[in-house]
Amino acid sequence: MKTIVTGLIFFVLLNAVWAQDLFNPPHRLWKPQEDVVYLQEVSEKIFTPSVVTSVAVYEGVCYALLNQEVFLLNGNTFEKADTAPGRAKMLKTAGGKLWVTTEEGLFMFDGEEWKKMDHRKFVDICMHRETVHAATGNEIFRLEEGTFVSLKPETGYRTSNVTMVMEDGTQLLADPVELGPIQRIASYSGTLYILRLGELVCFDGQVVNGDFTDWGSLPSRDTRDMLGAGSRLFIATNRGMAVLRGASVYEMKGSDGLPVENTTCLEQGFDGDLWIGTERGAVRMVNDEWHYFGADLWLPDNKVNDIAVADSIVYIATDGGVGTIKYEPYTLLKKAGYYERHLEEWGHKRLGFIHLLYQKNGEWVREVSDNDGGHTAPYLAAMCFKYAVTGEESARREAIESFNAILWLEKIVPIDGFFARAIWSTTGDKDEMGRHGSGGLPAKWYPTPDGKWFWKGDTSSDEVIAMFYSVSVFHDLVARGKEKEEAKELLRRVANYIIDCGWVLKDMDGETTRWGRWNPEYLLRPYGYVDRGINGLEALTFMETAIALTGDPKFEDGLQQLLEWDYHTNTIRQKNVFPPENIATWDDEHAFRSYYTLLRYVKNPALRSVYLRSLERTWEVKRMEQIPWFNYVYGAITGNDCEADKAVKHLREWVLDCKEHNYRNSHRNDLFVEPGYTSYERGRKRISPREMCVKRGSRSAIALDGGANGSRVMEPAGFLRDYWMGRYHGFIDAPETNDPDLISVEKNRGKQLGAAPYNGPQKPEFY
Repeated sequence: MKTIVTGLIFFVLLNAVWAQDLFNPPHRLWKPQEDVVYLQEVSEKIFTPSVVTSVAVYEGVCYALLNQEVFLLNGNTFEKADTAPGRAKMLKTAGGKLWVTTEEGLFMFDGEEWKKMDHRKFVDICMHRETVHAATGNEIFRLEEGTFVSLKPETGYRTSNVTMVMEDGTQLLADPVELGPIQRIASYSGTLYILRLGELVCFDGQVVNGDFTDWGSLPSRDTRDMLGAGSRLFIATNRGMAVLRGASVYEMKGSDGLPVENTTCLEQGFDGDLWIGTERGAVRMVNDEWHYFGADLWLPDNKVNDIAVADSIVYIATDGGVGTIKYEPYTLLKKAGYYERHLEEWGHKRLGFIHLLYQKNGEWVREVSDNDGGHTAPYLAAMCFKYAVTGEESARREAIESFNAILWLEKIVPIDGFFARAIWSTTGDKDEMGRHGSGGLPAKWYPTPDGKWFWKGDTSSDEVIAMFYSVSVFHDLVARGKEKEEAKELLRRVANYIIDCGWVLKDMDGETTRWGRWNPEYLLRPYGYVDRGINGLEALTFMETAIALTGDPKFEDGLQQLLEWDYHTNTIRQKNVFPPENIATWDDEHAFRSYYTLLRYVKNPALRSVYLRSLERTWEVKRMEQIPWFNYVYGAITGNDCEADKAVKHLREWVLDCKEHNYRNSHRNDLFVEPGYTSYERGRKRISPREMCVKRGSRSAIALDGGANGSRVMEPAGFLRDYWMGRYHGFIDAPETNDPDLISVEKNRGKQLGAAPYNGPQKPEFY
């Protein structure tokens, strides 16, 4: 037994060490990033039939106002608090009690009963010097032994206007000094501050001082809320935030990073953070970062009316209900486990393929897409990287299963080297055969002789480069014996067919497919000139891969032909940045799949230099998006600094909910490119994964708006590929903690959350 275990450990270590030699850059200028415990957002939206005007948390329970009635949250529904007062205006937690202002006065809840504390109409409550203070429209009161006592001096308020002060200190006032009209009160640095409409004053118990600042002013007279937090006093307005610090008032606007300037309310967070409600979502300001939470993706509605914060959970009251954002401790390893479980429980897997889900007649159904092989490729690569890192046989089995699915795409076609986009079961699939193909052309579906399947033709360059990328990774990291032979022969047949067809893909009818073109008649003439760089890069990748795996001289000749056509030179500027209609985000995915494959196999130093120039140019264009896939491919190949820290941050910001909720960012006031970056593709801002739905592939970070009304569920295979690739190449360290709650999720829960299990014929076995 000891010998077997030792041998297994040796194999895993040997495999990992050998795998690291896929790229052997002369230096590594990037620093591995620790997989530290961080707080992951977990969202839930609770829709209500009416506007939620106020919200507060007391003893761990969320209370909310709907139609001037008090409700409490029980599970994921609001129930009416039967004994609570009606005609309510505002909920507040202060002094360890829950308070509600009403038309009939101020009430307090101590966990057992509601008690009326005062008959006046109060507009705000705060803690000041460890005592509850409450304000009406014109007066401030302090809670003393169960009674609210006015702070108004017997002789009346004094003014800070020095022209009213006599030599003996008395004041001559034509009109009495008033505190109001009071909008909000807040305690800051031991002093009470009063927010009037468009005006900030402080009150020391005697003097109403409107002349206490030396610099700055409010950005607007339309003020909404005020909050003292540490060394700053924040004021929300319709034109941004005002911040009092010392005797200086300065503005926080979109140019400072505030996503939405039209702010409505403020609340202290649970971790030194500040929460800001706006007319278009909620904002968390933490450690000089801004986190934006918009409607659909995070909230029931855009208009935020109030925010309440408990321990690691935030309740956001909107016109459509309450959005809850819970913060749970995670590592990236745990997140990867979460997404792997998601693929199982939501039913994204079918016959080795990975599918998007969509709703059909109220049921989640797997989409048999235009590119099932291409959509499976990231998952195949992810499991290969995972196996190379961990040696887990389960990862190897998953990789083999997905490889066999991609192999089947070619085996099902009666022509060696041509392969299908997708395979549809006549009895097992609930999705319908798609009627549309590439470029608006009708779909081409072909039946198998046994009548069990249809396969989709008109295969394009997308599917080919996805196959060469993922199958070559499988060949190099996972395959053994017959598996390795099958992987090699698959790529050989496809490369051979492309050459035999004259550098195109020909369908069953003998016609060239819509996008399967690498021939000079297409690429070196005006019609296909825009694709000359990316398609040439792909063709060179096919040949170099086939040479490395098979040694067949035919592919050496093919490579030489491409070089004579000058395809290698065209790769340098393969990334199109103008005009806008020539920018295709999916081409970035194809390019980096090509780089990762081509630069593993190319031997000629002069050619390698050309391809590296292409990679350098392309990565500089994509760098501003801070997407791990681009950064890791660049860093793995070159060893240069690849902003590994930003890539890890990007992975942490992925949302857990994989439904394609709508998201909107084009209205934001902070649409500017971060310092140190240039937007070559005219993107106005890099959007965090936190601020968009889960996407596949290269996930354009400059697409401001999107989503599918929550009617589709995206497979999170892109995260898995990027995370395990980062682990494999050493960009991400393994977590230091061994706490299972921080590095794993519960598996095998027996849940079916999405599509029902596939119930149809199985794919054939080929070896």
